[in-house]
Amino acid sequence: MHFEVSVDIDATPETVWNLLKDVERWPDMTDSIDRVELLDAPIALSSRARVHQPKLPAATWTVTGFTENETFTWESRSPGVTTTAAHEITTRDGTTTVRLILDQTGPLAGLFSLLTGRLTRRYVTMEANGLKAKAEQ
Repeated sequence: MHFEVSVDIDATPETVWNLLKDVERWPDMTDSIDRVELLDAPIALSSRARVHQPKLPAATWTVTGFTENETFTWESRSPGVTTTAAHEITTRDGTTTVRLILDQTGPLAGLFSLLTGRLTRRYVTMEANGLKAKAEQ
């Protein structure tokens, strides 16, 4: 499964980045996340976080790519499925755009997508919209 959503945010890139990398506060921005425990602080390359979401098992995510003020990518593995999520910030003509990308691969990715794809897409969209609302406050 591949899903991505972009949202334009009327806030500085620094404001957006600070909200995005403060993963433990994500539950304040969206109902799609109950709790995030940052296991290795601060968030950076190789940091891990345990994310608890409604209707899904808790997952441990490991940061696999990190560029300060621009992007971070993290990965979660479960039997038969690897989920990769990227969080990218770009600016153009004074507009800050966030793109959230989620990919699932592995031998059970198709089945997992059938079972949770709709919910996953809804959650990623909720997260983008929640980030926008919080940043524009």
